[in-house]
Amino acid sequence: MPADLTTADPLAFGAEGGLFRRLRDASGADWTGYTWHPFVRQLSAGTLPLKAFQHYLIQDYLFLIHFARAKALAVVKGESLQAMRDKAAAVLAILDETLLHLKYCAEWGLSETQVTQIPETLETVSYTRWVLDRGLAGDILDLEIALVPCTVGYAEVARRIMADPNRMVAGNPYQSWIESYAGAGYQSMAEAAARRIDALGVSHGGEARFASLLRDFSMAARLEQGFWQQGLDAAR
Repeated sequence: MPADLTTADPLAFGAEGGLFRRLRDASGADWTGYTWHPFVRQLSAGTLPLKAFQHYLIQDYLFLIHFARAKALAVVKGESLQAMRDKAAAVLAILDETLLHLKYCAEWGLSETQVTQIPETLETVSYTRWVLDRGLAGDILDLEIALVPCTVGYAEVARRIMADPNRMVAGNPYQSWIESYAGAGYQSMAEAAARRIDALGVSHGGEARFASLLRDFSMAARLEQGFWQQGLDAAR
């Protein structure tokens, strides 16, 4: 995995002492409540109810649409031409991912009609509109702080699952999902996202703004918790 695993925390991404790790560590229970939520633990154990996972998949598709919009806003907010190019490429990648997501949903018994016609839940609306609001109100660092817990958090979720002594290895129905985020491609992307936060922290006054950035980082983690929880609630 691309992060420096010689440090005290083998789960962490970004540079030791960098802005991303400082925010992650300072967010405490908000972050761990997200990255080791009961939904995640049940994924690891292979015991997550199918209905919970299907509900999550549908809302995750709807989330991706707004995630693409937020990345498009990052083109507008980009601090350089290269950053604008990178974010434009990210928008196209996410739009392509929505098509792949529909195919993945079909493997779980969800037709395209089912996925596209079910409305957003309150949890999905709350999370996605909050991200867009932070981007509209602030600069590129504010926007990327709102976005990065999703990107890097899923990579840490995969690391936690892979390190879980109670993980179901053989016959886990969610193994394909786990492998997609534990794989080298996604792990490298997450590391790059964490390093970008570190760099923006230097160029955009992260130290002076740490308290406000931490509030947003922690809020995103709590909204991620709600996103997991809605799946468990739907299965009850």
